[in-house]
Amino acid sequence: MPSGHILLADDDAAIRTVLNQALSRAGYEVRSTSNAATLWRWVAQGEGDLVITDVVMPDENAFDLLPRIKKLRPDLPIIVMSAQNTFMTAIKASERGAYEYLPKPFDLKELVAVVGRALSRPRALSSVQPTADNEDIPLVGRSSAMQEIYRALARLMPTDLTVMITGESGTGKELVARALHDYGKRRQGPFVAVNMAAIPRELIESELFGHEKGAFTGATSRNTGRFEQAEGGTLFLDEIGDMPMEAQTRLLRVLQQGEYTTVGGRVPIKTNVRIVAATNKDLRILIQQGLFREDLFFRLNVVPLRLPPLRERVEDIPDLARHFFALVEKEGLSRKQLDVEAMDRLKRYRWPGNVRELENLIRRLAALYPQDTITGAIIDAELDARAPSLPQAVAGKTALKVDSEPLADAVERHLAEYFSNFKDSLPPPGLYHRILREIEGPLIGAALAATRGNQIRAAELLGVNRNTLRKKVRDLELQVIKSTR
Repeated sequence: MPSGHILLADDDAAIRTVLNQALSRAGYEVRSTSNAATLWRWVAQGEGDLVITDVVMPDENAFDLLPRIKKLRPDLPIIVMSAQNTFMTAIKASERGAYEYLPKPFDLKELVAVVGRALSRPRALSSVQPTADNEDIPLVGRSSAMQEIYRALARLMPTDLTVMITGESGTGKELVARALHDYGKRRQGPFVAVNMAAIPRELIESELFGHEKGAFTGATSRNTGRFEQAEGGTLFLDEIGDMPMEAQTRLLRVLQQGEYTTVGGRVPIKTNVRIVAATNKDLRILIQQGLFREDLFFRLNVVPLRLPPLRERVEDIPDLARHFFALVEKEGLSRKQLDVEAMDRLKRYRWPGNVRELENLIRRLAALYPQDTITGAIIDAELDARAPSLPQAVAGKTALKVDSEPLADAVERHLAEYFSNFKDSLPPPGLYHRILREIEGPLIGAALAATRGNQIRAAELLGVNRNTLRKKVRDLELQVIKSTR
């Protein structure tokens, strides 16, 4: 049986009773209190092998008490509980030296397991200088999926571990990367973001590593790369799956040896940056297709973080909507709120564009509707609006038409028919990218048709970078027909 003396502080008598029983059954001796003053007295007297405390106490906030405890008894592990399940709660717990943060409600078995780990392998977290309280929370949501993200980020803040962020477009991958930087040990250094899909392939190596004068035609002077610009800070490599193989080889050398050479240079340059990568693609499929180096994948995927799509955390939509309405109000637009039907409609929508799509909708509602309260009918009109039929855009192809059937339902129906052809087996590998390719062609063609072949306007319509659109047109071999109307 495990053993240890646990000090428990929570002003909720029911929680104290439940935790006392669970920990006692696990073999621990528990002493509980409802206030921070008593907890501090016990700690100051040298009692306890571990502390479990709620954040909000009647006489003092635990975040104010934690630094005093860590100063007096730096090796005493502290587990923080809180019903204030925000990103900043997890960060403050880590900054103030907590061993672990558990959002309420929590699983009793998990708490007992954390207690066991803390007592058997006590560890001192790397010190991170506390940040000033910031009301502009970078990440919003109280769902269990987001709580896991917050806890993971809190553990990663004091480290320099390489992180791979995966998730659909619009889930907030760059926000997570910025949070890792802004609340981590490298916050005093620069944060440099580079999107692989937005840079012509032949320029990526120069963009990342810089080039010497005369390295290639047009290189009239020495140019600093993103690695040099990010020195001492964080380099965020977005859409890493679009990096060409030559640049992948150079990046692998940086991760293996901590140095690089500029394009046209010969002298190795030591680098001190934290790498955070992100992608909305399945890199394992790209590896199978010979488009991504497996050894680079393992170097980048040291700590994988998957951001859930909005449809997997619809309980966060009210908090997100209020957050975005508050942002647009700061920008000068009038205050808005959603009625019950409007909120219900938002929760039932599939959100293919994820949080970015929700933010764009909130901004549109704030700008276009004079009502203080947004109704369900307004949301229905916005979400169910059908785009007008589009003229022919690509030689030999017509715009995608689904009549009155929702696009998601049409795709699901066609995929079900496709899979039915493989009753006793599975389709050939690479299905994800084959389906994307089939959908992207008509979608980009329709956008170009709507803008009469204007790629700048089409990129704005699609919400992608112009270079990304040009790359897609080239890769998909689309023959754009410009209208003279």
